[in-house]
Amino acid sequence: MPTLAKPDRRRASSTARGRRRSWWWWGRHALTLVFIAVVALLLAEQVSKIDWGKVLQSLRGYTAWTLGAAAGLTVLSHLLFGGFDQLGRRYVGHALRPAQVAVVAGICYAFTLNMGALVGGVAFRYRLYSRLGLAAPDITKVYALSVLSNWLGYLILLGALLLAGAVRVPPGWGIPAGFLPVLGVACWALVAGYGAMCAGVGRRRFVLKGVSIEWPGWRMALVQGAMSIANWLVMGLIVHLFMGGRVDYAAVLGVMLLSAVAGALTHVPAGLGVLEAVFLTMLAGRLPAYEILAALLAYRAIYYLCPLVPAVAAYAVLEARARR
Repeated sequence: MPTLAKPDRRRASSTARGRRRSWWWWGRHALTLVFIAVVALLLAEQVSKIDWGKVLQSLRGYTAWTLGAAAGLTVLSHLLFGGFDQLGRRYVGHALRPAQVAVVAGICYAFTLNMGALVGGVAFRYRLYSRLGLAAPDITKVYALSVLSNWLGYLILLGALLLAGAVRVPPGWGIPAGFLPVLGVACWALVAGYGAMCAGVGRRRFVLKGVSIEWPGWRMALVQGAMSIANWLVMGLIVHLFMGGRVDYAAVLGVMLLSAVAGALTHVPAGLGVLEAVFLTMLAGRLPAYEILAALLAYRAIYYLCPLVPAVAAYAVLEARARR
């Protein structure tokens, strides 16, 4: 029986891999487009019912204390997120000063929130860190640790809320009630897997964009989880504050977590429209739509736009110094 020569086998194997990648690429993008279309329909349905005059009235009704407390919590959250890069400094062992890392992390997070992870998380990190003398593999490790830290706390909190029944999906979505606890268990299983890897179970390294990355130790994993949980809790507290405490905190936090993953799936910069669609749909009936939208607009202004102003100024200063 005739057999394939080695070059022919390699060519056939390469062709098969290419087909699988092609199907995966088309399938992933098709699902993303469908998801975006669903979000757009949900948003259009909810926005058409909103009295924009009442939205403006609600925005004017926020007191100085509420705005000040939200601003303070925003600073705390941005410092916590910037702390992931400080963990990256310890993890990689590079020689940059903590103040330098803090400036880079602050700029990157502000741009990530407003322009997406590819711009703020990746492009800005590589540009700013490389100018400070950090090698590309070390930048990749810092970025990977930051991403892992962020989603580690996310999974812990989402799993807890799903198992506790704090997240309620609208009946029209057709999701069985028993599915959410199963999803919560899956979240915690991923966390347990990460913890096991950090504790030394399995392979010690994985490869990201050609860079060999070692799993952090279990002590650092505990710090990652604690910082990330604190950050997500603070973000949820800001929205809860703008809603005047009229919706229980666990529900607000749960909806925020779901909107975050929805924004990540759609790749929409700043999750624009996605955050609003998820909140308006999942909190319908608990709070008037105009109050929900006012709270989210205030949240975007305080948490997204205000930090962007100093970030742009700091980036401009760094660019000017680099040119000189």
